[in-house]
Amino acid sequence: MVRLFTALTLPPDVGETLKRRQSGLPGARWRPLDALHVTLAFYGETDERHADDLASELARVAGGPFEIGLKGVGAFGDNHRSHTIWAGVETPNERLSVLAGRCRKAGERANIPMEARDYRPHVTLAYLKTQTNPDRIGAWLAGHNLLHSPPIRIDRFGLYSSVLTDGGSHYELEREYLL
Repeated sequence: MVRLFTALTLPPDVGETLKRRQSGLPGARWRPLDALHVTLAFYGETDERHADDLASELARVAGGPFEIGLKGVGAFGDNHRSHTIWAGVETPNERLSVLAGRCRKAGERANIPMEARDYRPHVTLAYLKTQTNPDRIGAWLAGHNLLHSPPIRIDRFGLYSSVLTDGGSHYELEREYLL
């Protein structure tokens, strides 16, 4: 079994800009530079046969290059407790939504059960420990909410495997697809 997802990688200059913001919040487990990406679709644990089928289906995804921009920061959470800090993708971005939808459909055609959740494009910057002070989270968000990247040209996406470790997830590019 292999844990798979499709994602857009960020150019090194954008990654470095995000990396410089990853400080000043006790309780944050900041994601390493090589883990900063925009997820398109998450497929979860998949056997080798379905993974091969998915790789073939993804080769049919097309659409041509387009641009995205990062804008603002925020937090995901539940029960009034934040667990993830993220940088947002400027919306609306129809080309990105179409690409994510095509990646999702590729998973369905490969007979991979897909989660039923709305697509909310973002870059995960940190996972938060449960004891992270909510006031500090709010202050960090307020201090970084003016994030706005220059346009980022997207001309490819990747199929990644993910291995969960004690130090967080480790991602490996399995295949790359040109748009």
